[in-house]
Amino acid sequence: MQHRAIECDPQYADTAAYCEHYHFPPEEGANTIIVASKSDPVRYSACIVLPTTKLDVNKRVRQLMGGPKLSFASAEQTLALTGMEIGGVVAIGLPEEVPVYIDEAVFTVPEVLLGGGNRSSKLVLDPRELLRMPQAQRIQGLGISK
Repeated sequence: MQHRAIECDPQYADTAAYCEHYHFPPEEGANTIIVASKSDPVRYSACIVLPTTKLDVNKRVRQLMGGPKLSFASAEQTLALTGMEIGGVVAIGLPEEVPVYIDEAVFTVPEVLLGGGNRSSKLVLDPRELLRMPQAQRIQGLGISK
């Protein structure tokens, strides 16, 4: 997957803090959010939305995951599933059984800023590169206006 990695101070790893501190346009960033079902066994999905929107967990993600009650994965669940801390999560390298839903709006920018797999780096890439993951899907209406 073609990308460039850039360093960041871990205290600015969260997208909003990164964009403000490094003067990066928020509409060119993307948040990777892990969602967990409240069923047993727990099922997960990774959702990628622009930081200028909020993830439609209760309707769109619920529909995509087949109707279970959902919540944002806890920091502990996220770390156990991905090996990454919140603020550095990227969908690249997740287990193939974890679907990756990417909001259609993410594809409107030529390059997107994502977590780098840790809190001290970010990745910048053409969002179409994300579609190289076999479990990745473009989804209309995943992110809704704040």
